[in-house]
Amino acid sequence: MLERARLAVWGRLRAPAIVAAMADKRMTEDEVVAELKDGMTIGIGGWGSRRKPMSLVRAILRSGLKDLTVVAYGGPDIGLLCAAGKLRRAVYGFVSLDSIPLEPHFRQARQSGAIEFTELDEGAFYLGLLAAAHRVPFYPTRAGLGSDMLAMNPELRTVRSPYDDGEELVAIPAFKLDAALVHMNRADAAGNGQFLGPDLYFDDLFAMAADKTYLSAEKIVATESLLDEGPVHTLRISRLFTDGVVEAPRGAHFTECPPDYGRDEAFQREYAATARDPEAWGSFRSAYLDAPSHGEYLKALEARP
Repeated sequence: MLERARLAVWGRLRAPAIVAAMADKRMTEDEVVAELKDGMTIGIGGWGSRRKPMSLVRAILRSGLKDLTVVAYGGPDIGLLCAAGKLRRAVYGFVSLDSIPLEPHFRQARQSGAIEFTELDEGAFYLGLLAAAHRVPFYPTRAGLGSDMLAMNPELRTVRSPYDDGEELVAIPAFKLDAALVHMNRADAAGNGQFLGPDLYFDDLFAMAADKTYLSAEKIVATESLLDEGPVHTLRISRLFTDGVVEAPRGAHFTECPPDYGRDEAFQREYAATARDPEAWGSFRSAYLDAPSHGEYLKALEARP
């Protein structure tokens, strides 16, 4: 299925007449958020503090959305949404800022019981995404057998192999995602997305798994230019799975988005420190997160001392 999607993208890169007819899916962050609803389950791509769709996360923060469930290899996306009171549940393999091992706002919410949670190991989390992307109800695995993952998640079930081995396996259910948010280095107006850094971080699975997918990108380019900076294997998000595309330069800030930019470690440390001080959190939110648009956020960054 994924290979067919990649071939579809490649075919359109080789057919200019078809390219010209593709739909223009460009949106703003606020237009994306207007399509989301209270109580939705939202998958967020990226990995820890790496290539997160932060301009879209900030748009959620300044919206009235609430009672969300977020499914992610978590980083500041989950932490910020916890701090802003937007989350009801987090589903994750980990929640980390990478250079700060445990996301501090998430830790505070988790320890205080402010959110519900589903905690899986990284492999089991991947299988939940894969099952959703492949439209099957679950994937079997040995992961979790004999571990506390089953004790912590009593809703998980085991199945027995129908073959002669009769092995008992854990059935990891497919994640049911109402929407997915991912960030790419490049995209075209039709929603084909390209990563240029070292890892895709399963963003293609998030896109395929969700009912609707919204893609932000550092730059929107002409479809025929998508191969100028990377080979065809970097075209991993197909327009077939995207419903909207947002041009957001530095849209992953303060997380890293190589080769365009690295992580803003000073800003990340400033953010992390606000978990210990409600007054500092209020000042940080007022200075950066309440900016009415991504463009205004970038201006606030430029004004930093």
